[in-house]
Amino acid sequence: MAAGGWALAVLHNSLGRPDEALAAALPAAESDADLGVVTWCSLVELIIAAARLGRLDLAGRALARLRAMTQAAGTDWALGLESHCQALVDTDAEPHFRAAVERLAGTPIRGELARTRLHYGEWLRRQNRRTDARRQLRAAYEMFGEMGMTAFAVRAARELGTTGETVRKRGDGNAADLTPQEAQIVRLVRAGLSNVEIATRLFISPRTVEWHLSKTFAKLGITSRRQLRR
Repeated sequence: MAAGGWALAVLHNSLGRPDEALAAALPAAESDADLGVVTWCSLVELIIAAARLGRLDLAGRALARLRAMTQAAGTDWALGLESHCQALVDTDAEPHFRAAVERLAGTPIRGELARTRLHYGEWLRRQNRRTDARRQLRAAYEMFGEMGMTAFAVRAARELGTTGETVRKRGDGNAADLTPQEAQIVRLVRAGLSNVEIATRLFISPRTVEWHLSKTFAKLGITSRRQLRR
């Protein structure tokens, strides 16, 4: 149950739904039970979501709990997680982002490094440092694509677009890469149907439609339905 909440929190954070991510992460993050890595990772998702919602008090309390665990572990992965989360709640974020990237680059857990670079790039863009932002966002986009983390890849591509960079398609980037259901959803989008209408026609949920579209966008190297209709 707790692991399922953590996984849902990751999904919601990847899709830019911090309210839902927070709700999914809370049970495991606030549990008194020793859930091991699930507790750690749930705290990270909670901090990411809470910081995005401006709930810095909640994020700060979760960070204090996470720090007690990461300092005891003392590994590059643990300390990298801590620095990443510290960057999300600290007004002087850049030193923490840099420390997180340095720590996580020395571990085999590439997903956390990619997410750190995504958040670092988003922060740099908000500081109007577009050239620096592109460097981090481009690296994150490539890493997410290599790992098949499509929802995060779409988000990184969207952020790159706001800096004025045209995102390079990964691989062939053509319709032959799509699964049969993805191709069917693309045809229905091009026919002008909404996600709800597509879900009704295919007997799936609107959220499943959205998930398939996020994967399709990453495969085709695009970031919007408008591009899909061209």
